[in-house]
Amino acid sequence: MILFPAIDLKDGECVRLVHGEMGSATVFNPDPAAQAAAFERQGFEYLHLVDLDGAFAGRPRNAEAVEGILDRIALPVQLGGGIRDIRTVDMWLKRGVARVILGTAAVKDPGFVREAARLFPGQVAVGIDARDGLVAVEGWARTVNMTAVELGRRFEDAGVAAIVMTDIGRDGAMKGLNLAGTVALAEAVHLPVIASGGLASLEDVSRLLEPDCAVLAGAVTGRALYDGRLDPAAALAMIRSARAGSDGSRREATET
Repeated sequence: MILFPAIDLKDGECVRLVHGEMGSATVFNPDPAAQAAAFERQGFEYLHLVDLDGAFAGRPRNAEAVEGILDRIALPVQLGGGIRDIRTVDMWLKRGVARVILGTAAVKDPGFVREAARLFPGQVAVGIDARDGLVAVEGWARTVNMTAVELGRRFEDAGVAAIVMTDIGRDGAMKGLNLAGTVALAEAVHLPVIASGGLASLEDVSRLLEPDCAVLAGAVTGRALYDGRLDPAAALAMIRSARAGSDGSRREATET
C-alpha cells in the first residue's frame, strides 16, 4: 500500500478542487515545488501530480511548475493532465517523470494508450475518473456512456502499469474513498489499482489496510493533508506497521 500525496496545479499554483469543479479551486500553496519538498521531508514515497489546466486544454499548461518540482525532489512522480500524444509522453519521461497517467486519451484514443504502454513499459498508467458510475473526460467536464470496469478491461492486456481510479463525487469532499467501487474494479481487471477521491482521515487509512482492500496498490490523498485532518506521520507509521506485519506473516509461512 502506497499513500500518494497529491499536488493539483492550476495557474502554476498548488490547489484543491471540490467535485472536480475548476471554480471551486482553493489555493493551498503558491509554490508547488516547496509543497513537494515538504511531502518528501514528511516521508512519502511517491508523488501524484495533476496538471488541471492541461486536462481541460488537452496539452501541458503547467510545465514550468512541473519542472520546478522535478528539479526540487528525488521522489518518483506520476503525472496526469493534458498528455494526449506520444511526443508528450516521451517528453515528460525524459524530463524525469516516473509514470504518466493517461485519462481522456484512454476513452478517445485507446490505440495511443496501447502504443504508449508498448513503447514505455512500466511507465504508463490509465486514469479512470467516474461520476455516478460513468467515466468522465476532458478535465471531468463531460461523461461518456462507459463504466469504470468497462474502461479498465479495455486495457487489461495492454501492459499498462496501473489504474488510478478517482470518484469525482468524493474528490475534495472529504467523504471517504469509494472503496466498494474501487475494489470491484481491482477484482475485475487484475491490474494494480490506486484509489483516489475522498480520503479524509486516519480511519480511512486504517480501512485501506483491512484484508478486503489488499487488492489495491495504494491511495491518493490531497485536501486532508492540506487542511490538517490527516496527520502524515501517523498515516505513514500505520502503513509501515502493516507492511512489517505482512512481511513477518510471509516469513513465518515460509519457515513452516
